[in-house]
Amino acid sequence: MKTGIYLSYTGLGANLLHLSYCHQIAKKHGPVTIVTLCKNLKEALADDPLIEDVYYLDKYHKKLLDIFNLSKILKKFHFQNLLIYYPSLRLYFAAKIAGIENIWSYKSKNKKNLHLVKSAKELTENFLNIDNCLTETNFFIDKDRIKKVKEELNNNSYKIVIGAGSSGPTTRWGTSNYANLINKLNELDDYFFFILCGPNEKEIENQILSKLKKKNFLTLSSKRIYDLIPYLGISDMYVGNDSFGSHIVSQCGKKSVVFLLDAPKAYTDYSENYYRLVPDGYKIDEITHGTNADPNLILVNDVVEIINKIKN
Repeated sequence: MKTGIYLSYTGLGANLLHLSYCHQIAKKHGPVTIVTLCKNLKEALADDPLIEDVYYLDKYHKKLLDIFNLSKILKKFHFQNLLIYYPSLRLYFAAKIAGIENIWSYKSKNKKNLHLVKSAKELTENFLNIDNCLTETNFFIDKDRIKKVKEELNNNSYKIVIGAGSSGPTTRWGTSNYANLINKLNELDDYFFFILCGPNEKEIENQILSKLKKKNFLTLSSKRIYDLIPYLGISDMYVGNDSFGSHIVSQCGKKSVVFLLDAPKAYTDYSENYYRLVPDGYKIDEITHGTNADPNLILVNDVVEIINKIKN
């Protein structure tokens, strides 16, 4: 029976935190097809044998009248099962009109208080009829691509991904903080840094680089998602904003230190590889969209201490 997964999220990170559920379903029902609002997900999962295809839906997902157009798209896949990881009657009825036999979706209509991990876990358990659904999985990267990057880099230093880019300014720790962190770490040990910013975040990248005292880094902003993923795979740790890089590094079995300034902890609740830092004076449950916490309330020296603790 052909099984589809509908992920109604534009961010790559939000899609990747659902990867464990996609994998568990695929192991029982065969490789799955994902329908997503994220344009980069297909590239990110290109090496994944449990993902048959990823379809980027760039329209017909916002208005009530889009139901019929969306149903035509869903019908083309000939799904017998469709799991909708989002609370939406519109998506449910589009799937019904498409003639999909088995449709599974969130029962709650409350999108604001939706806990992505708990809701996804419950839905997957109900579909697979299991009691304890795993929330962590292994991210697939082709071994030859990993080998090629290692040979090209030819560097035995401890490698840290600096996740300075993110979806918006309220989630960023700040360029001065990152530059100070890198400079302090370079005084303590032998490191190499992958500076992870998006193609539209060159200014952030340049501001960090202008303050660095040592040129032991590689920038990834000019690389497409498919090409930069092996660099994340060979890294030893992620340190940075709550962004897609943290999900890939953590799913590669490495520690990810993330700064929660304006993102709920639900985004990182699924993995034991996360070490989450919140601004001084805040509790982790208080951080959510709209918190807009002062990034300087997470001190550089505290981050250095955490990195050393994890590293050693």
